Amino acid sequence: MDKNFFCAERETDLTEKRRLDRQGQILSWLRLLSFFLSLLALAAAWDTGAVWLYLSAVALAACFTALLHRHSKLFEKRLLLESHISALSGFLARFSGEWHDFCVTGAAYLKDDIPQAQDLNLFGADSIYQYICAARTKAGRDRLAAALAPFPADCARAKRRQDAVKELIARPKLVLDLMASADLLPDGHDTEPLLSALQKNTQAPYTGTAFIAWVLPAALALAVGGAALSLIGWSAPALLILLQILIAFGLGSRTAKAQKPLAAMHRELRLYEHLFERLENSTFQSPHLAALQSQLKDGSAARSLHHLSVLAEHARTRHNLIFLLLANALYLSDLHFAYRIARWQEKAADRLGDWLNVWAEVEVLLSFSTIGLTRRTYTFPELLTDDAPHIDGKGLTHLLIPEEHAVPNDIETTAGTRIITGSNMSGKTTYLRTIASSCVLAYAGAPVPGEQMRLSPLHIFTSIRVTDDVAQGLSTFYAEILRIKSMMEFKKKNLPMLIVIDEIFKGTNSADRLIGAREAITRLTGENFITLVSTHDFELCSIETSAAPVTNWHFEESYENDKLLFDYKIKEGRCTTRNAQYLLKMAGIME
Repeated sequence: MDKNFFCAERETDLTEKRRLDRQGQILSWLRLLSFFLSLLALAAAWDTGAVWLYLSAVALAACFTALLHRHSKLFEKRLLLESHISALSGFLARFSGEWHDFCVTGAAYLKDDIPQAQDLNLFGADSIYQYICAARTKAGRDRLAAALAPFPADCARAKRRQDAVKELIARPKLVLDLMASADLLPDGHDTEPLLSALQKNTQAPYTGTAFIAWVLPAALALAVGGAALSLIGWSAPALLILLQILIAFGLGSRTAKAQKPLAAMHRELRLYEHLFERLENSTFQSPHLAALQSQLKDGSAARSLHHLSVLAEHARTRHNLIFLLLANALYLSDLHFAYRIARWQEKAADRLGDWLNVWAEVEVLLSFSTIGLTRRTYTFPELLTDDAPHIDGKGLTHLLIPEEHAVPNDIETTAGTRIITGSNMSGKTTYLRTIASSCVLAYAGAPVPGEQMRLSPLHIFTSIRVTDDVAQGLSTFYAEILRIKSMMEFKKKNLPMLIVIDEIFKGTNSADRLIGAREAITRLTGENFITLVSTHDFELCSIETSAAPVTNWHFEESYENDKLLFDYKIKEGRCTTRNAQYLLKMAGIME
């Protein structure tokens, strides 16, 4: 996608925002003017008794109310527009590199038992998660994190997601609209408390509540009418009002308990209603998006959320003691709304979780679409069903490297081990991360930066960013041994693996490193594994096994006018150059 699209959309939005600001200022002055004119008309009518002045005061008050309503709508429109601008700014930040400042990094998903996440920059600061995350809700963020797993959990689901993401990439305005609406939700919004509260009790406060809630207010209306016509005295309406107040406050704890979970959620429910309505009214071609839409339509999610948001609005107004007293005295409002909440629970509480899960899945799809919307070159990998390990990629680049600076590389390999040699800073580690992270994105159902990719299901194991652990008393060398051990343990399951090891056993002396590396590479070479190992030890380039082929790849550098140059392109064979002494001289450590 071209950056110019987002720039043009942002300029259009900023122009519209300026127009709304001017309109808002005009409405503010008109509101103020109509308010004071209505007061003046009322005061003049009080002094003169002129009917036309009373009518003018009423008309001006009505005008003030209409302007107030219009200003409120304008404020909501402006709020959504600002959110839309924010979504556009997020995309532009991905082009400019300012995405590193995004607050949502996914650091909470880093786990000691999944070192691949840290090795491949899946979570945390400057991570793939930070780059792509468009999820606003906790459920959406959790689902996105679960999708970025180093294991091929569900390739069929990944293929469904691919088709859905393709459609979203082709409809950037829909993506922006959904992101903008979702951005109005509280950051990391957690719906679990609401779901728990609504699904606990699906019964009306008491049997006969609905009957009482309708009969007594109807009797009060008749009594007031009778008293007004002098058919009965006013004591009857007064007694009925007192009775309704006693009933309302007698059942107060029960009815308040039914409404309390909604009181703090009225705004969020309105926003979910808008999101569901947008999804229900869209036309989708991809089976996955159509299925998600069908889940919402079958249960009339938007309409059901509208009813619930009305109930939530009432629950919020219970904090107004005057309203609470009058509404219950005249209408037994608490009983009515408690009963309506119970009825809503009976009909829709079980579906609410499914609807919110639909939105969480949509947030995952929106997140994946950011890749295609911010890269000119990307591909949807072909997920093979073969058990035989296979990776075939053309022009692959790392998502976290700006596209204009990224050097594309290829890979075509089946079972076996590839020993990768090359000088310092030549690109070995970046290449390993590019291959492994591309596989993670492919298994999640996301597009991959590159021209083409085909791969079979592979369980990804890495040993890249290995450090010591003072608290546990682990040296870097022993920490790497534990990584290699976990690979050998998983090997016993006889499942296809992609094994990525950077600078194998770099934490120990050269003699022990060579002995240990030869043994580890030999044992991690087999017909069910693709093993990629980078090293500075050329002695490892001569390893041979009968289990599967061991071949050599390398990166190289060149020198021009006393400058060290890299092309960062993978090549066949072993490296024949070294640059450590040159780098030491550049740093002034050697002469």
